[in-house]
Amino acid sequence: MAPAIMLAADAPKLSSANTGFMLICSALVMLMTPGLAFFYGGMVRVKSTLNMLMMSFISLGIVTILWVLYGFSMAFGTDKGSIIGWTSDYVGFSGIGKTDLWPGYTIPVFVFAVFQLMFAIITPALISGALADRVKFSAWALFLVLWVTIVYFPVAHWVWGTGGWAFKLGVIDFAGGTAVHINAGAAALGVILVIGRRVGFKKDPMRPHSLPLVMLGAGLLWFGWFGFNAGSWLGNDDGVGPLMFVNTQVATGAAMLAWLVYEKIRHGAFTTLGAASGAVAGLVAITPSGGAVSPLGAIAVGAIAGVLCAMAVGLKYRFGFDDSLDVVGVHMVGGVLGSLLIGFFASGKGQSDVKGLFYGGGMDQFWKQCAGVFAVLAYSLVVSAVLAFLLDRTIGMRVTEDEEISGIDQAEHAETAYDFSGAGGGVLGSLAAPALAATQSKKVDA
Repeated sequence: MAPAIMLAADAPKLSSANTGFMLICSALVMLMTPGLAFFYGGMVRVKSTLNMLMMSFISLGIVTILWVLYGFSMAFGTDKGSIIGWTSDYVGFSGIGKTDLWPGYTIPVFVFAVFQLMFAIITPALISGALADRVKFSAWALFLVLWVTIVYFPVAHWVWGTGGWAFKLGVIDFAGGTAVHINAGAAALGVILVIGRRVGFKKDPMRPHSLPLVMLGAGLLWFGWFGFNAGSWLGNDDGVGPLMFVNTQVATGAAMLAWLVYEKIRHGAFTTLGAASGAVAGLVAITPSGGAVSPLGAIAVGAIAGVLCAMAVGLKYRFGFDDSLDVVGVHMVGGVLGSLLIGFFASGKGQSDVKGLFYGGGMDQFWKQCAGVFAVLAYSLVVSAVLAFLLDRTIGMRVTEDEEISGIDQAEHAETAYDFSGAGGGVLGSLAAPALAATQSKKVDA
């Protein structure tokens, strides 16, 4: 059959509804980075709270500027050898018109660019959780610049850029299992193998200082993830976006429950930290697979990720690598599971007609997923380790041992998260003031 000829009247036209929807999704994904900051910030000790918050927040500034200058062009520009993209009009956004549409879609290029920017921002921020308590803030900022340039922008092109080798191979990654989570988790492992363990690892208690902050962060991540996942279909009106929205909720609930059941059997308690971590594991696992599986498949993906990620977080004690906040166990392992399970649970009724093994599709898609997963994992692990090594040997990656023991917040930011030196205002201050005044009066009388 001769190919259909697209007339000018048939070409995509700007959709105000889709544009508005994608702007909302972009804002939701942006909210995930502060959510991640709270999630990580509550999991560290008091003396590292602000540093953990700042390691996420600084990405909002650095990556935004790099994305406008050259990142968008590298990730989504015209393909160059299936490895990288480049379009000069995207450099500095100088050649993008306000009404130019993203090819094949009904949203402006600016909207697509800002949506993808939010992915680029949160990905390196994920790495920071593995490095808690011990990395110089200036070294982290420089690592962030190098990492997004050498690792994230090219990998995003491999996976999502037209002409990228993984894209052409047929690797399915709906919203970032490989480009975001495996990429960040493998990078985290590479860096911590270079910089070493925290002072007191396996000896001193390193419990979360604020589980309410952890739960707040997990809730913000869960909320923002609907924009992260459902928005990745770019507003197309074919039902895949709503399917992804439903599967995001379903898989996350299943993973949280599975983690808690495993935790109860293994450790004897249902913990708040386990509920939050299980939810994030489910969100990670459904990110690459949610457009390809049914809701029942999403339950399976979430439950499997909940149990296996809960098991994986303990590996750091067995193998001796200090992944402070379980970035490897949750994001790398969760991303690997979510990506590979597509090869088994793809229903053929979602984003494409590709079927997994359990739906009669054989192992073909599984092997494609393996190629994407392990290529990204290996590349990110090796390059991240090399970058950390070079920075450590030049400017130094770690604070001094004394600064780490006394607290990285004070050493790097000259601040503390909580000031207990005075009663202050508010209810506590008003209740404490009369008692303090009475005490001072007795001292004067004496």
